[in-house]
Amino acid sequence: MTIKKGQLPILIINIVMLVIFAIIFLSRKNYEFLMYIGVIIFFLFVILATNERVNYPNSVLWGLTTWALLHMSGGGLYIGGTKLYEIILIPISNEYEIFRYDQFVHIVGFGVATLVMYFVLKPLLRPDIKKWTALSIVVVMAGLGVGAFNEIVEFMATVLVPETGVGGYTNTSLDLVSDLIGGLLAMVIIRARRL
Repeated sequence: MTIKKGQLPILIINIVMLVIFAIIFLSRKNYEFLMYIGVIIFFLFVILATNERVNYPNSVLWGLTTWALLHMSGGGLYIGGTKLYEIILIPISNEYEIFRYDQFVHIVGFGVATLVMYFVLKPLLRPDIKKWTALSIVVVMAGLGVGAFNEIVEFMATVLVPETGVGGYTNTSLDLVSDLIGGLLAMVIIRARRL
């Protein structure tokens, strides 16, 4: 496992954050988010194991760290007695709970996941690639695959933990739409910065 220049602070912040939130979730017997901590630790090890082969920019690793912090905060912090994940940031719809903190985290998180997928795939691409439409579809779909995996983890949480904050079908659908928005925004960043 290789840690490159500028990555040690990212690793330390992740470890400290995970320990603090593990203590919070253990004290509250919040087994759903303890499971998510396990998922984050797993992917932390995957990134460390592939860090030498994949050129993860530190900005993308900071993005993953931010996503983890937003996610853990969403399940662990309360404002006025309401879990952060349940707070509506901008009331857009009376029928659906849009735009919630949850959807914001999905846009940010799966935007970053799409960037990660791009950097995982980039070494396999020809340097003269000109078919950006096809590449964009593949990269966004890879980011959405990570989003689908997340929804599977949420489903497992509902099966393993009797009471979770995971919503039903509408919540899953809104999560996936938010993932798509995040993935498309990531492709805009990739194209604009010519990464």
